[in-house]
Formats: sequence, C-alpha cells, structure tokens
Amino acid sequence: MPLSSHRQFDLALIFAAESVERTMDRLLPSGDEGEGRLFEAMRYSSLGGGKRLRAFFVLAGATLFKVSALSALRTACAVEFMHAYSLIHDDLPAMDDDDLRRGKPSCHRQFDEATAILAGDALQALAFEVLAHDETHGDPAVRAALVAELAKAAGAHGMVGGQMLDLLAEQQATRSEGERSIGAITRLQRLKTGALISFSCTAGAILGKASDHPRAALAAYAHDLGLAFQIADDLLDIEGNVAELGKTPGKDAAAGKATFVSILGMERARAQAGLLARQAAAHLESFGEAADLLRQAANFVVARRT
Repeated sequence: MPLSSHRQFDLALIFAAESVERTMDRLLPSGDEGEGRLFEAMRYSSLGGGKRLRAFFVLAGATLFKVSALSALRTACAVEFMHAYSLIHDDLPAMDDDDLRRGKPSCHRQFDEATAILAGDALQALAFEVLAHDETHGDPAVRAALVAELAKAAGAHGMVGGQMLDLLAEQQATRSEGERSIGAITRLQRLKTGALISFSCTAGAILGKASDHPRAALAAYAHDLGLAFQIADDLLDIEGNVAELGKTPGKDAAAGKATFVSILGMERARAQAGLLARQAAAHLESFGEAADLLRQAANFVVARRT
C-alpha cells in the first residue's frame, strides 16, 4: 500500500515511520567484529524512536512526482541518518549537554563520548553513501544533485552553521538588542533546523526531475513550515515534560537563550506558528488534493505535544 493511498495524516505518519524504520534497519551495519560497538551505537541512536517527520516529508513529497517507493524510502533513510547524527552530536557535553534523547539515555551516556562522536560521523557518511548508490536513482545526475543538496543543508551554510550560531548565542554573557532580534533567531533556526526540513520537503522534486515552479512551491512550504516547527519546539520547551518530549525541557530558558517565545511571549508565538502553518499550506495550492497530507502535516507541526 503506497503512502498516497492514506488520507488521514496520523495513519500516514505511522505507515511512513514503519516503512522507513524497516529500510533503515536493512541499511545500517551490524555484526560483532571489532567495530561492532560502533555499529551498536549507530543502531541505538537511529532506530526505535522519533516521529520520522523529516522522512515523512520526503515520502509525501515524492508522491507528487510519481517517484518509485524504493527511491523515496532510501532518500528518506538518508535524511534520518543525517538527523540522527546531528542529535548525537547536539547532545554531547561540548554542545547542548543533554543526557536524554527520545526517552532514553543519549548516545554518549549509553556508550561514551568517543563512541558517540564516531557513531555520529559514521551515520553522516552513511547518509551520503545511501544517496550515491544506484539503487536510490538510476540517473547519476539525480544522485549527484541529492548529495549536493543534502551536503549544503547539513554543512557550514546549513545545520552545522546554525549550531555554531546557537553555541555563540549561549556563550555570550551580554547580548546586544540586535542579537536578540527576531531576525537573528530566524536566521539561526533557518540554518539549524530549517535547512534539513527544506531538503526533506524538496527531495521528492529532485527525485522526480520536477521543473522549477513545483520545486519553488515546496521550498516556500518548507520555509514557513520550518519556522512554525521551531516556534512549536520553543513552546514545548516551556510547556512540555520529560515524558512527552523524551528529552530535558526548559534548557533554553536555563541557558538564557533568546527564542521566539522569549521575545514574542507565548501567546504571540503560538499565533505566529499558526499563521506560518497556514501560509505553508497555501504554498501547496498548485498541487491540488495530491498535497493534502503535506497540508495536514503543517497543522500537526504546530499542534503536536512531542
């Protein structure tokens, strides 16, 4: 049963997560040879948890362009491997220093810091290995485009650059008003969180060799969706608990970080997230009913409790 046969978002999200989980399990290394501890850490940190929302965006976007299930699944797995790597490194003592992830000990707590760093490195490499394989797409130009776009989304002008901005914001004892501005926070989150979401939303168009117009529409959807996602995260960091979030809440406030909520206040931030979700959905008008799951995803992003 393809994802496109589902009409309800919650069931579609479960279907996508289970499909991606099975494929990830096959793609991840395993064994008890010398590097077996590394394999175990990679599997521990990437399997058995998370909503697989980024993977869902890949699969749902791919349905708009009649992309094969195998191509979409492998690309979705690559995104999840990249995301898992980022979470491992984000939890390290030198970064956000969190002992919990997805309701269980972080990788560096379950294993050790060195193993966690290596597991993250290996998952990042695996993401590109999967995309570059001819099973992901028969056209090498498409595979090269996927690799290039994911590298840009994950690197110095994307996720890693955003993490650097986040670290600097936390380390500065005194911040100017400019550094506390909505513009500065928007840029930080567009890089740290939004870039990988943007790749996830547009990967289906790359796989389907889509023209510029639908790719631009999905990029606009991803832009607004990514900001809505982060505002919802900021709200959950204040309102959520460990059982719901699977990680330690309240860390941004404790670190004195400027967030959308700290600047706008909770009610204005909530209203802004709702507005962004509606804007995101509006960008999908040209796709008609085929994009209904992506529209529902925009609503889910701001209503979620985890």
